[in-house]
Amino acid sequence: MARRCEICNKGTVTGNNISHAHNVTRRTWQPNLQKVRALIDGSVRRIQVCTRCLRSGKVVKPPVRNYTPETDPATT
Repeated sequence: MARRCEICNKGTVTGNNISHAHNVTRRTWQPNLQKVRALIDGSVRRIQVCTRCLRSGKVVKPPVRNYTPETDPATT
């Protein structure tokens, strides 16, 4: 899976490291991606989203699941 936000399409950016002696080497900046459960088209999916999209509210999180154990009629 590529390092890319599934909401805003933010991805890896490349550039140069420049030392005090002006030695130039290539480097990359990675986006801060988080795996979150999100509500997409009525279903819950796990997607990779950058923190900027999470903070700005572009991702709708699913409701919390309430676990209620079913009672088995044979055991009562």
